[in-house]
Amino acid sequence: MVKILSKGYTVLLLIHLLFLFSFIVEAKRPEYQLALKNHLFYPAQIIIPANKKVKLVIYNHDNSVEEFDSFDLNREKVIFPLQKSIIFIGPLPVGEYHFFGEYHPNSARGKVVVVEIKRNQAVSPHLLNPKQGELHVN
Repeated sequence: MVKILSKGYTVLLLIHLLFLFSFIVEAKRPEYQLALKNHLFYPAQIIIPANKKVKLVIYNHDNSVEEFDSFDLNREKVIFPLQKSIIFIGPLPVGEYHFFGEYHPNSARGKVVVVEIKRNQAVSPHLLNPKQGELHVN
């Protein structure tokens, strides 16, 4: 005979399962990196897959505050000096999405290029490298 859990235990079990599932989904989310140095984004272009939510980690190597701003992505985020910030973008359709630094809009500029990757399609390793934008600063 199957014992039926009380309503309170069932709700608690569902909350725990959802919490665990969110960690599993987060672990599989692609991560891309941008660096800000001398009021420039490195790289100035990142390529991400279409229709996937991705994590964008932005490192500010400058001694001044900057604000990541994008009308195309509908995102803005303050990045404090010598700190990192995280922005989630997507899922996005194929296209180009521009971003800039609000405090240095003429120099701190870049774009996200979203490409369609078909199942079983061979992709060159440099095209979707999650470590793009790594900037080694001494």
